[in-house]
Amino acid sequence: MEKLQASLSVVERTAEVMQSSDSRRNFLRRAGLTTAAGVAIFAVGCKKDSNPISPATGTVDLGSGDVGILNYAYALEQLEAAFYIQVLTTPYAGISATETAVLTDIRDHEIIHRDFFKAALGTNAIGGLEPDFSQIDFTSRDKVLGAAKLFEDTGIAAYNGAGTLIKDVGYLLLAGKIVSVEARHAAGIADLIKPLTSFFAGDDIINANGLDASKTPSEILAAVQPYLKTKISGANLPTA
Repeated sequence: MEKLQASLSVVERTAEVMQSSDSRRNFLRRAGLTTAAGVAIFAVGCKKDSNPISPATGTVDLGSGDVGILNYAYALEQLEAAFYIQVLTTPYAGISATETAVLTDIRDHEIIHRDFFKAALGTNAIGGLEPDFSQIDFTSRDKVLGAAKLFEDTGIAAYNGAGTLIKDVGYLLLAGKIVSVEARHAAGIADLIKPLTSFFAGDDIINANGLDASKTPSEILAAVQPYLKTKISGANLPTA
């Protein structure tokens, strides 16, 4: 646990960066790097939970307990990383230097988060998932940024919903650190779509109590499955 806490102390510096005078791009980059710095430490401190990964034909089971929840997060980070890799591999027409910089930094963060969970889970990790982005027009700025907003908002709702299901307080604290970075991604994407507006905290994601959206794993998996060729099952994930 001490090693896990050491990694968390590194990751939590992400929030402090926002108070500096750095540009948004530098903030995004540094936020991702602080997360990366904790990967090896967290991997050593991560205990082995019961996680019967025995996928049914054509389906990947995420497992059970805390490890199942970590695999759930790992699956979502795989999807986000694959999306931003595709965005930068085939950039839409007229993409600006600022947009390229922001999307590149977010891509790098998602790769860091993806690799973070893979390293932390070790032999408990699910395999690589195959994305299906056939319904996204990567030549269209509006479609790409709209999909990016969807993925970021969905990821935040997923972390928020999974928080109540995590038993190990160390894992819960880690999830809180990562979701704070994801929230900054969402705000950055929203600002690219509609600069200098309150769009980043609209009624579609913030409720009447001023709280961000929270959704259950079953809701999230149903929402993201159309973007994955690999079938995922969360049947063994905790529900309470």
